[in-house]
Amino acid sequence: MSTLPPGLAELMGKPVNDIDTPALVIDLDAMKRNLARMAEFAKKHNIRWRPHAKLHKSVALAKMQIKAGAVGVCVQKTAEAEVMVAGGVYNVYISNEVIAPAKLARVALLAQKVAAHGGQLAIAADSPEGVIRLAQAMNEARAGNGVGTVIDVFVEIDVGQGRCGVEPGSAAVTLALEIRKHPALRFAGLQAYHGKAQHLRSVQDRRDAIAKAVDAVVHTRQLIETQGVVPGLVTGAGTGSFVLEAASGVYGELQAGSFMFMDADYALNERDPAQLQFEHALFVKTQVISTHSGHAVCDAGHKSHAIDSGMPLVHAFDAESELEYFNGGDEHGILRPAAGSKRVPGLGRMLWLIPGHCDPTVNLHDVMIGVTGGLRSGTVQRIYRVDARGAMT
Repeated sequence: MSTLPPGLAELMGKPVNDIDTPALVIDLDAMKRNLARMAEFAKKHNIRWRPHAKLHKSVALAKMQIKAGAVGVCVQKTAEAEVMVAGGVYNVYISNEVIAPAKLARVALLAQKVAAHGGQLAIAADSPEGVIRLAQAMNEARAGNGVGTVIDVFVEIDVGQGRCGVEPGSAAVTLALEIRKHPALRFAGLQAYHGKAQHLRSVQDRRDAIAKAVDAVVHTRQLIETQGVVPGLVTGAGTGSFVLEAASGVYGELQAGSFMFMDADYALNERDPAQLQFEHALFVKTQVISTHSGHAVCDAGHKSHAIDSGMPLVHAFDAESELEYFNGGDEHGILRPAAGSKRVPGLGRMLWLIPGHCDPTVNLHDVMIGVTGGLRSGTVQRIYRVDARGAMT
């Protein structure tokens, strides 16, 4: 604990009221229940799960997930992968394209480090040029130390996200065949993540989107097989849709990550009866610093929580405490009574915000403070460093 920022080590065992504000807090009881639900689901349905570490950016939480049954973690950045490996996480998938030669040299070196620990590094690709550059970097690393390390490569297909990925079908086949030309690369399967589907509000819209994604995957796999190539693993899915991918019989690995914490944006989705019920477990603790006749001001502005998916929700313990949060700028939040209420919180009142989007909120903080026993009367049990904070390259 001596490496923690000043004052934090002394919080261990202290009541939640002693946590200074604003602070990022994990309800450990809720988080562990979420983790247990996902682990049970994966085991029951005999499907792999590889949660996204870009959610928590914490080596300790990644190891907790692996201990619970995850095969490893996903990351989006080379720097995130480096942090995970340096911390002892040796099964990592960079589920994103890497093109810059300097970054690819880091990827090749990382693949060797992982292999030395009996692990495996994987990466996504969506262009022949990207594959060739990756192969060159791997070959240079192999020549440098004589170790024949192999990296797993997934062909990313665009199943509706409209971001990275080749078109499903023949373009993906061409890319799979290109990967197989290079001894340092191993074609591992398809990356088929539909990010937009995670936040489609209606159940039917999400089901329709994933059904189209599954059709695209099936078609692409069939074409790959006609070339005499084993189609490999299909990996993808997120917290808003993973039960649908799991039920398809096509996906072999789930990448859902937000289920650990949940956020205000996911709370807006119409709940699918087939979907697991997860709890909010990540909060920004804040304090009222100014009061007025119709509103109060807290000390948590958008430097403490991301607003790309909207304003945070104010966690209400009962109907009388319902408040709405409005943007007050960098360091302030405006709090007004919810409809039907007139009560303004008093000066010094401690409040809990549910961030609109967990991932970028975590990246704003150095640590996450874990409490057990609830937000009202719990105690501080763990402090997690955000190890990969700022790991953008």
